[in-house]
Amino acid sequence: MAKKTRKLKKDARHKRIRAIVKGTPDRPRLSVFKSNKHFYIQLIDDVNGKTLASVSDKEIKNKKNDSINAGELGKILAKKAFDLGLKSVVFDRGGYKFHGSILEIASGAREGGLKF
Repeated sequence: MAKKTRKLKKDARHKRIRAIVKGTPDRPRLSVFKSNKHFYIQLIDDVNGKTLASVSDKEIKNKKNDSINAGELGKILAKKAFDLGLKSVVFDRGGYKFHGSILEIASGAREGGLKF
């Protein structure tokens, strides 16, 4: 039996999550993506297939470590969501485990006022 790689496990988690999590115009999906260097988060309306707001860590002026940057990203996206009149979202962690920087994004968005 072949050994499952980290990417295969992540893809399986992502499929399980996306089968359940759907974004609507009233409660969009907060999607998280990590590359090797950057974080990208966006609010997506799956019904209409549109991105409502997006933020990347390239927009942060004073960069610190990844977890602090991730918390700031969550706060920035929460501010953009309030400008659009959104108060609650559905969190899509994108197959990543819910710890570290993913946890910081979620807590930053909660501190910014978004409800999950």
